[in-house]
Amino acid sequence: MEPLHISSRDNAQYKELRKLTQDPGAYRRQGRIWLEGDHLCRAALARGWRPALGLFSESFWPLAPMDLAQCAIKTIAISNPLWQGLSALESPARMGFVLDLPPAETLAPGVSTVVLDRVQDAGNVGSILRSAAAFGFTQIAAIKGSASVWSPKVLRAGMGAHFGLRLVESVEPESIAELGLPVLVTSSHQGEHLHRQSLPWPCVWVMGHEGQGVGATLQSLASRAVRIAQPGGEESLNVAAAAAICLHASAAARS
Repeated sequence: MEPLHISSRDNAQYKELRKLTQDPGAYRRQGRIWLEGDHLCRAALARGWRPALGLFSESFWPLAPMDLAQCAIKTIAISNPLWQGLSALESPARMGFVLDLPPAETLAPGVSTVVLDRVQDAGNVGSILRSAAAFGFTQIAAIKGSASVWSPKVLRAGMGAHFGLRLVESVEPESIAELGLPVLVTSSHQGEHLHRQSLPWPCVWVMGHEGQGVGATLQSLASRAVRIAQPGGEESLNVAAAAAICLHASAAARS
């Protein structure tokens, strides 16, 4: 199937694609998400997603593997100079997919969940999603004020974890009680040491704002507060690193 070719910066579709790839909130307005690079694209295909658009740089299109070149509803080849304007990477990938944004999810009770309490850095959010998927947590609840989970930067940092998770955005802190599970919060300075705990499963882990930590409402819902031993003496851990340690501890206790 021969693709549509775009070589003009004034092309209306190209302008919309640029907004989608560069603006973290454009996915909500357009109802679509942008995946850049074959790793992310293959991760989506492996989970049964079908792209609405397959985008390829003009020079890469003749070399594109058949499974990537023919899987989208519509395929577009974009001139190399214009392709540079779509990518946010220093070394741009040569292809990408546009997928329809999935319908908004609601919280599923009784499911092991990671709560993002206003975690604002896109890299941190994506890394936490990767850890959640790796350690058996299947639901993410993003409290209002957290980075947009479907933004291009979070998708890149998540490395495909999105497609195996139930992602719920704009969650009110009070609604976490409806999950009906023990709620565990992290702290740099208080609570019991993580390595001495017998951890429940299923459970809810709350990861707090990079500077302010876990908010008062979620702290009031917690059945336990824990801290990670830091014999090296640093004041605190990066929230994504803390999440990986806590979620691994839950997975180890479960097994």
